[in-house]
Amino acid sequence: MKNKRIVITGMGVVSPLGDNLNDFYHNLINGKSGIKKLRTIDTSKIDSKIGGDLGDYDYKSRIESFKDLIPDTVFKKAKKILKAAPFSTRLSLLTAIDAVLDSGLFFSQFDRNRVSSIIGGHNFHNQYIENNVIQFLSEPDYIDSLMGIRMFDTDIAASIAESLQIYGPMYTVGGACASAGLALRSTINEILLDNSDIGIVGGGVLEFSRVGSHALAMMNAISYQHFNDKPEKASRPFDTKREGFVPAHGSGMLVVEDLEHALKRGAKIYAEILDVESNNDGNHFSVPSKEGQIKVIEKVFNKAKLDREAVNYVNAHATSTPLGDEIEIASIKEVFGSHAHNLKINATKSMTGHTGWSAHTIELIASILQMKHSKVHPSINIDELDPAIELDVCRNEESDLEIDYFINNSFGFGGINCCTLIKKLRA
Repeated sequence: MKNKRIVITGMGVVSPLGDNLNDFYHNLINGKSGIKKLRTIDTSKIDSKIGGDLGDYDYKSRIESFKDLIPDTVFKKAKKILKAAPFSTRLSLLTAIDAVLDSGLFFSQFDRNRVSSIIGGHNFHNQYIENNVIQFLSEPDYIDSLMGIRMFDTDIAASIAESLQIYGPMYTVGGACASAGLALRSTINEILLDNSDIGIVGGGVLEFSRVGSHALAMMNAISYQHFNDKPEKASRPFDTKREGFVPAHGSGMLVVEDLEHALKRGAKIYAEILDVESNNDGNHFSVPSKEGQIKVIEKVFNKAKLDREAVNYVNAHATSTPLGDEIEIASIKEVFGSHAHNLKINATKSMTGHTGWSAHTIELIASILQMKHSKVHPSINIDELDPAIELDVCRNEESDLEIDYFINNSFGFGGINCCTLIKKLRA
């Protein structure tokens, strides 16, 4: 098998902090919270009333903004799909188009049979399905007549493939909050196995529902006890008063390529992907495992044959759960040893909230932008640092940092661990 190097040539994001790379980065660096009271979900019967709510996102204006920037065939197909698509498909498709636009692919020559569309996530359309169930109980014939197609997870990847007219491998990869990382791993494998030259990959939008949110509150997984009236303070990784994650809408998409292919077409290159690894804890409950996290982080260094002291920045999973944050920091300390005290570690979720299946890609984009600008964003809302943390978690302050290598952690319910190692590709 040909030895290939894999690079990132395009990025797109829709998040509570913005729907373009520039706004997203500047809001991160400035420590802005994207968490507010929920606007588009009826919270009258649920305990948690806050989140990164994009339910009223203006997708019509967004697709129109692409009109003169993308091929007319793509614009027309996407506009037709968006008109009737569920919320998750709309935002995910728009994000993918933005990533491809950023990559310059729309006006490059490439083999459309060798482009994959792999989306991380599952159970995307929760509120859409809940609304149709309610309608069914009232009057069955008035449910969405195409629900039989739109409710399935493949709707997002298939809508991307149809809009972009790409014909390589197309599927979804489910792994809870590590989904987008697993999708990236699958995309890399498609390129290494010579099934693709290019991959469109990322996390689809998780449309959280009233039922799902209430269930998470009942198990104390999400914030609901003290911050419903102060939503911007609710997501607080590493703080002593953290009480659970804050659900948020969002999608991140990447264009990933074989380095040789990217260089031939003169693409700009954001970063090189050295490795993405995954394992599991053998425990289906949402209990983080220090041992599992240590093993997966060590595995990326061993596979890449990289000295771990080369890394000086970690984008932490850091969901703001009492046990999860502490276990992750303990895992980092174990892997890096004394070098752990030289690391800058931050929590993108402190501002975006937890974007579910897309978290890995959104946080990877955040990390690449920080690497590009040599500046790391603050972890906000750390009023009183948990004494168990002990490391530099960028408490409430941004700082300058030259980054050549970083890791990005993603851990999902069901004991899924994922770690990505990225290198700055210098000219």
